[in-house]
Amino acid sequence: MKNLHLSFLMLFVFFSAFSQKNDVKITTEKLTESIYILKGQGGNIGLFVGEESVFMIDDQFAPLTPKILSAIKKITTKPVKYLVNSHWHGDHTGGNENMQKAGALIIAQENVRKRMNTESKVRGKIKKASPKEALPVITFSDNMMLHINNDDILVSHVHNAHTDGDAIIYFTANNVVHMGDAYFQGKFPYIDLNSGGNVNGVIAAAEKVILLSDENTKIIPGHGNVSNRKELIEYKNMLIDLKNKIQLEMNNGKSLEEVIKNKEITKDYAKFSGWINEERIKTAIYKSLEK
Repeated sequence: MKNLHLSFLMLFVFFSAFSQKNDVKITTEKLTESIYILKGQGGNIGLFVGEESVFMIDDQFAPLTPKILSAIKKITTKPVKYLVNSHWHGDHTGGNENMQKAGALIIAQENVRKRMNTESKVRGKIKKASPKEALPVITFSDNMMLHINNDDILVSHVHNAHTDGDAIIYFTANNVVHMGDAYFQGKFPYIDLNSGGNVNGVIAAAEKVILLSDENTKIIPGHGNVSNRKELIEYKNMLIDLKNKIQLEMNNGKSLEEVIKNKEITKDYAKFSGWINEERIKTAIYKSLEK
């Protein structure tokens, strides 16, 4: 009887997960004449459509690939030729194998391939290595340029931010930047310490894009709505303020537990609380500074 209950539980979990993916709708928003953002379940997808080729940033989860491709076909009949992974997490790379089979050439920072190619621990859970077919084919260390669709696209590594393999993608002619999970619009960021993430890198990533951008730049975050330079500056200032306050507490000998209990540290930033709440962002920053 116990095994029977366990079997029913496993079936319930499977069909619940399947149903959730089945209910997901892929929405599209046009940012410029050739750049779109696609939303579904997972990280925001960037799409650059031109006469020469289709360039894509991230691909969410594997079960969503047919819906994502269907949404793209409503925009263009051309296949996706290039796919850049902004980092290695599954809500941004889960569709890699499907996209590679569909003909996309996958590009990522070298640490993305390394982490996808090994067993890892994410949020306390073990994630098995990805199949060979899902791995990036072209990797880079710091920066690379792609010259397609009459635009010069900068794909630039931001060191130890959300992870150790983050890339921002800047469409210079279109004045659009995709920041991946180095930027959570309107929310505290998820800093994946186990994947080499650090608050200093998140701040540096924001500073880099602030330098590249102007008041007309459209900024695509890894999660959230399309943003702008003003919002990104507010996000950066919030993180610098929290970092400085927590560093001061650490200099005064305060433990992590004492910092977590000190509600004064984050009282001005309650609106940024979400999946990463005030306790979790204080913990991430404290542990970042310990390193």
